[in-house]
Amino acid sequence: MATNRPKVILHIDGDAFFVGVEMAKNPKLKGKAVVTGEERGIVSALSYEAKAIGIKRGMPIFKVKNEFPKVIILPGDYASYVKYSGKMMDIVRRYADDVEEYGIDECFADLTGLEPIHKMTYKQIAEKIKEDVKNELNISVSIGIAPTKVLAKVASKWVKPNGLTIITEDSINTFLEKEPIEKIWGIGPKTSELLKRKGIKTAKDFIDKSESWIKENLSKPYEVIWNELKGNRILELDPNLKNEYSSIQKTRSFHPVTNDKVFLLSQLSKHVEEACAKARYYKLVPKKISFFLKDRNFKYDFHSIVLSNATNAPEILFPLVEKAFDQVYKKNILYRTTGVILEGLDSNSVSQGDLFGDQNVSKKFETIHEQIDMLEDKFGKRLVYLASTQKAIKRKAKGTDSEDKDRNLLFL
Repeated sequence: MATNRPKVILHIDGDAFFVGVEMAKNPKLKGKAVVTGEERGIVSALSYEAKAIGIKRGMPIFKVKNEFPKVIILPGDYASYVKYSGKMMDIVRRYADDVEEYGIDECFADLTGLEPIHKMTYKQIAEKIKEDVKNELNISVSIGIAPTKVLAKVASKWVKPNGLTIITEDSINTFLEKEPIEKIWGIGPKTSELLKRKGIKTAKDFIDKSESWIKENLSKPYEVIWNELKGNRILELDPNLKNEYSSIQKTRSFHPVTNDKVFLLSQLSKHVEEACAKARYYKLVPKKISFFLKDRNFKYDFHSIVLSNATNAPEILFPLVEKAFDQVYKKNILYRTTGVILEGLDSNSVSQGDLFGDQNVSKKFETIHEQIDMLEDKFGKRLVYLASTQKAIKRKAKGTDSEDKDRNLLFL
């Protein structure tokens, strides 16, 4: 049920966050058309200058190079993005106790009742957060303030970049009558098309429908959105830091398609190393590893391996993938994508011992990688890698598939 007590919810959203971090690291990039995603073969993020000349997220990198030769193309630096994200969240927590990290570049905060504590208005608190983020991190953010989470999301997107928009109970209709229904958080393409066929083109059209109409025509989640858009608080903030994760996935598409077994295995080796590096960063170990090949007709072949001992050491995991490879690989099939998924992640790296000492071997490799990770954090990536990864590193294939996503943990 909705809670009637008035709330003041802030939503902060990083402006072109990945590219913003790259510009903070290298101020010479500011004002230029910049994209990230070189390592994936597709545009992962882009500056507003890149967007202005027609580049879109998911566009193949080879197309960007051909059509926009002056654009600066960078590989993603996810470790830096996570660090900047943490610092941004820490700044928000200076001003609010209840903060929900929703993604790597966004969060909600409950400002209700904090005006007398900070001796500032809600708007001034938001301005101070923006100022601190800019001064300390040299990145830009947009902020929305509203009575509910869904309305706060509407507000934060209203003016970008570097925006600050406040929606009050009295101004809800003014904003929603200008907001296309497909722009509302939680309403996907299929649902928005359905609503448009029923004459609902804006968020205002949506909230003008009766509760009985919503219940009759839509499922429960859309009733929640309808209430939130009307200013009725349904969604509570979850300030608890996430300590359980579903999976880490690494994928790569390439052109031309191939059935080169050595190349495909090398790609999988690279995925295993990258996924393990991310798992180590979060101090997680998987209980299962899966890998897949996707052919030119987008057909997937999967294989999963349950681990006798949880580990994030690629020296242990890749041989398991290599041994099972022929159960998935077919000589007469041309493949366009490879992928690896670490599943059943656990923050506790202590597992039961075994008769053959596999756990001790894993621990030795994990200790070695702690040192390697420290060196790579200081001197750059790929100082040390598996011999099986070498071909994947040397052959920089062209990306072709905008649907394959290198899933960052914070989005799960």
